[in-house]
Amino acid sequence: MLTTTGLIDARPRVGYFFTGNFQNELGELLKGITVGEIKSRPIIIKESISVYDAVVTLFVEDVGTLFVVDEEGFLLGVVSRKDFLKTALGGGDLHKMPVGVVMTRMPQVHFVREEETVLQAARRIMEHEVDSLPVVREMGKRGLKAVGRVTKTNLARLLVDLSADGQKG
Repeated sequence: MLTTTGLIDARPRVGYFFTGNFQNELGELLKGITVGEIKSRPIIIKESISVYDAVVTLFVEDVGTLFVVDEEGFLLGVVSRKDFLKTALGGGDLHKMPVGVVMTRMPQVHFVREEETVLQAARRIMEHEVDSLPVVREMGKRGLKAVGRVTKTNLARLLVDLSADGQKG
C-alpha cells in the first residue's frame, strides 16, 4: 500500500526507502478530507450502568472504547478496555460498580470535531496513544455531544480506499 501511494519505493540491493512524497501528495490529500467524512457511529453508554454491563456492550459492539454521556446526551467521559482490565484486576463487584467510577472524565478526554482533517485526528491519536477519539459537536455552553468516533481502523480504511482509488485510474 505504501509503495502504491508513492510514499516509499523499492530498489534491488537497496530495499525500501522513503520517497519524500508524503508532504506533497498524500499529506495534501489527507488535509482535504474531514473527520466528518470518515467517522463511524459512536458507541454510547450512561455513566450509571454497571462496569459489567459496559464490558458486555464493549464486546457486543466489538469496539475498544465507549463514550459516556449524561441523561441529555452530553459527553462526560470515555472508558476503554484498559480501564476495564485495571478494574477487573483490582477486584470489586463489577455488577454493582457504576462505570462513572472508572471512566476518564472531561476535560481529560481527547476529541476531534467534524470539520477537523483526518491528518489532525491521526496526529492526535498518535500523540495521546489512544485507539479512538470521540467526534463532537459543540452545543454552546451546554457542552459537547458525541456525534461519531474516529478510530485507527477508520484511518487505515481510508488509506486502503485511497490506494484502491489510485489503482483503478
